[in-house]
Amino acid sequence: MTHTDGQGLAGRVASASDIRTWLDRFLPPAARPYARLMRLDRPIGTWLLLFPCWWGMFLSLDRGLLALAWQTPAQAWSIVGPVILFAVGALVMRGAGCTYNDIVDRDFDAKVARTALRPIPSGQVSVRRAVLFLAAQLLVGLLILLTFNRLTILLGILSLGLVFTYPLMKRVTYWPQAFLGLTFNWGALMGWSAMSGSLGLPALTLYAGGIVWTLHYDTIYAHQDKEDDALVGVKSTALRLGTDSKAWLAGFSAAAAVLFEFAMAHAQLGWPALLAVAVIALHLTWQIITVDLGDPADCLAKFHSNRWIGWILLAGILAGQSFR
Repeated sequence: MTHTDGQGLAGRVASASDIRTWLDRFLPPAARPYARLMRLDRPIGTWLLLFPCWWGMFLSLDRGLLALAWQTPAQAWSIVGPVILFAVGALVMRGAGCTYNDIVDRDFDAKVARTALRPIPSGQVSVRRAVLFLAAQLLVGLLILLTFNRLTILLGILSLGLVFTYPLMKRVTYWPQAFLGLTFNWGALMGWSAMSGSLGLPALTLYAGGIVWTLHYDTIYAHQDKEDDALVGVKSTALRLGTDSKAWLAGFSAAAAVLFEFAMAHAQLGWPALLAVAVIALHLTWQIITVDLGDPADCLAKFHSNRWIGWILLAGILAGQSFR
């Protein structure tokens, strides 16, 4: 990623209309900047926030409850309902997090090539309107949260501390990816508590596994911006680890696999869940071996491939419930 001077950024901002996505085809012009604030055109972040919620949900259930759930519509909704609510909640809260991030990082974003076209630094959305939009998203998130039990509501409220401190961490530590892991995987605890009304060791182990998994994928992601970050004074694990990044990625991925295996074993799931974790370990290994940390496009592609890990583990949990 090449740092661009003021003239280059101005040229990029002026040509923002040339970058067209599905938002430009289906949304009215006035709504497009707000959709981009939420990153609706980049859903990978929503998936990475959502999967831990679904993992925790289905990890907390047992085979009997899953079988009984489909006998009546009300029982089916006891599972389908939280699945939908977590999906909508992840979409809204990821959008709120991105909006808040863009508000506090607007000066940094204006100096970085990849982020200069975002709605706030490019002038498409004022800070005041972004704040109002953030408040609206948080209100929707609160309404969704209030449909859950008390423990899940409490966990959701506590998560706001992470949501609002994470964007500031890149200013004070080279390990903001660790804080992202704490934030993005909090749903593992909420998913478990939403179905069980409590917290258990499998949920805590799953949460820990998700944190080191995030360290893995977001370190790869951070290598896209390492040149710009160094110039503007933003910290990241990509800058901290440098040429040793692949060795650290191997450690992160190994820790994630071990913790995921422990979570499956503590929940007493059958062999499909353990097999799914083995497949995940192979996928993470493939990422480490093949990623070119000097190629932003390849880093982004490897980052996006982590969506497969979410689906693989979810499938393994569901199948593992049938082989308890």
